[in-house]
Amino acid sequence: MPGVSARHLSLEERRQLAVNLTRVLALCRPILDAYIIEFFTDNLWGTLPDSWQAALDGLNPPQLATLLLGMPGEGEVVRYRSVWPLTLLALKSTATSLAFTRTPGFHTPSEFLENPSQSSRLTAPFRKHVRPKKQHEIRRLGELVKKLSDLTGCTQVVDVGSGQGHLSRFMSLGLGLMVKSIEGDQRLVERAQHLDQELLQALKKEEKRNPQVVHTGPRHSPHHVVRWVDPTALCEELLLPLENPHQGGARLLLTGLHACGDLSVALLRHFCCCPEVVALASVGCCYMKLSDPGGYPLSEWVAGLPGYELPYRLREGACHAVEEYAERLQKAGPGLRTHCYRAALETVIRCAQPALRRPGVQGIPRVHELKIEEYVKRGLQRVGLDPHLPLNLAALQAHQAQENRVVAYFSLALLLAPLVETLILLDRLLYLQEQGFHAELLPIFSPELSPRNLVLVATKMPLGQAFSVLETEDS
Repeated sequence: MPGVSARHLSLEERRQLAVNLTRVLALCRPILDAYIIEFFTDNLWGTLPDSWQAALDGLNPPQLATLLLGMPGEGEVVRYRSVWPLTLLALKSTATSLAFTRTPGFHTPSEFLENPSQSSRLTAPFRKHVRPKKQHEIRRLGELVKKLSDLTGCTQVVDVGSGQGHLSRFMSLGLGLMVKSIEGDQRLVERAQHLDQELLQALKKEEKRNPQVVHTGPRHSPHHVVRWVDPTALCEELLLPLENPHQGGARLLLTGLHACGDLSVALLRHFCCCPEVVALASVGCCYMKLSDPGGYPLSEWVAGLPGYELPYRLREGACHAVEEYAERLQKAGPGLRTHCYRAALETVIRCAQPALRRPGVQGIPRVHELKIEEYVKRGLQRVGLDPHLPLNLAALQAHQAQENRVVAYFSLALLLAPLVETLILLDRLLYLQEQGFHAELLPIFSPELSPRNLVLVATKMPLGQAFSVLETEDS
């Protein structure tokens, strides 16, 4: 989707963008607050203006992808079948113009053209045990961190929330960086250490098979530490330099690949408070897990705006994958009916037990192959209710007939979701600037592969024109 680049906005323009976002989100709060599983119980379709209902009713999924979400289409798909109300057109235009662009600023052939499960940009040892999405992410973020490290003279990278260590391994054994990995789960750290040794053995074998490939310098495996990082306090372990007799005062670069909830906020606070931390490259996720207050807002500017509040539901919606859903719309597969089925199930649940609202339903295999009544029976069993309750089959079939309306409403909410993410990330940019630091947001992952694809880059010295090297794709 198109959008605005944070990279080219002045401080005043960023502040004005925050003002505009809070105003628009306040106007759209009813749509963003809604749960799609309450489509029938709360008559969500009836809450839309009549003119919006008329414009959206009857649109098939590919038309919604193109006309509402702005995805490419062909032929009849790109044509409006009726004149849309100006209010709906204005909303679509506003949502597009206010959201940070998620499209990388470079164009390069896909690394998965030859094999959808193996990146052509990573050597085989670094692909083992790593899914395609993660292959793409560790390569792109790792290369950015390497460039940022060189530009800022960092002596050590600290990977916070490192999980199984895929990013740390690539940065250390692939790019030659000194890396400390911090992870709170002992089992993940043990797994990471096992994979380190496995990778080292694979690299040694590869060198024997290809002696013409000369490896320069010693290889340093990541240094793994089991430690929970408290978002409300500084972590001394995070700041300790690795033992190195040739290393003077440490200059640290903090990074986190999809650091969950408050962990991203903890990285920002360590960067601001600790003089030894000179650079930051953080990709956040799980905005619904941010503490309230504490995790948002961070900046004085956003905290002073009327309507800045982002309740749990809005932050949860900001984590949806717009591009992935738009692709599903374009394919118009039967899997799109899942939301309609779940909304129909909610009506039965509330009829049987009114106090039970929005219960979690464990995954029901191959939903799209089931008749709606069979899905409802299985769903009742999943939430602990009698699957043999008498069902109003006519009512269920009437709900199923509104499948396209459910899809249209959900698409409308997805159109607005990037505005919430934009405000959260903009708040972080402004917070860093209020502390006197230099901060930018760059879309570095393909959004189709990795929906949370904006990396927050911060430094304590201006990089000037050198910053542009971070946006480029390595050959």
